[in-house]
Amino acid sequence: MTDHHSFCDAWLPAWTGNQPDHLLTFYAQDAYYRDPARPTGLRGHEELLPYFQKLLVKNPNWVWKLLEIFPTEKGFTLKWEATIPVGEKVVVETGLDLVELSGGKIVRNEVYFDTRRLG
Repeated sequence: MTDHHSFCDAWLPAWTGNQPDHLLTFYAQDAYYRDPARPTGLRGHEELLPYFQKLLVKNPNWVWKLLEIFPTEKGFTLKWEATIPVGEKVVVETGLDLVELSGGKIVRNEVYFDTRRLG
């Protein structure tokens, strides 16, 4: 198992269970984060924490599963599968994260997936 696998084994479960403060510990103080809901991105803990608080309270039971890791010069690209309860149904979606690390923390995280089935 590579360091990237170990990192993901700890980081991905932090997205489940509505613990935004714990999730934030994986991100550097000045980390950049973007996802389909925030296409212009957020920077730093002061912007990330309020966003993570809102996002995780709405999705406490979603589960993120590592499918593949593609190492890059500064980190890795993660192919994942998410199981997302949406009302009476459960959506299973596949997507990608671009992750750059420095000092064991995420400095850049860009999330890409099709959100049409979530709405």
